Amino acid sequence: MVGGAQRGGAGPARRYDVFHTDCPARDVVDHVTSRWGVWVLISLRSNDLRFYELRDGIRGISEKMLSQTLRALVQDGLVRREVEPTTPPQVTYGLTEFGRDVGEPLTELFDRITRRLPPPPGPA
Repeated sequence: MVGGAQRGGAGPARRYDVFHTDCPARDVVDHVTSRWGVWVLISLRSNDLRFYELRDGIRGISEKMLSQTLRALVQDGLVRREVEPTTPPQVTYGLTEFGRDVGEPLTELFDRITRRLPPPPGPA
């Protein structure tokens, strides 16, 4: 069985074989569905954020893991990295069109899950 993402501009007959270990689409899926990739994409769904805003917003992520996750998502074309030439440089991250397209079903999944959970406990 062959399925997966179409190659850009290749037409409907040419597709990646996502079940093959060397398929580049598998790397993108691995990065998106990694422990932190999902949270980075969901965090960026509404606003562009600076590194420290992402770090503070995604509880439990280390700076090292955030850096690695952002690097992979930028390389995959899901997240854009904008550097302002100030001292120190200001770096902002946001979703690309591809990132918004991939992040939308993740956000819907997150919203469906949170709607089905019992309400969080109130203040004691």
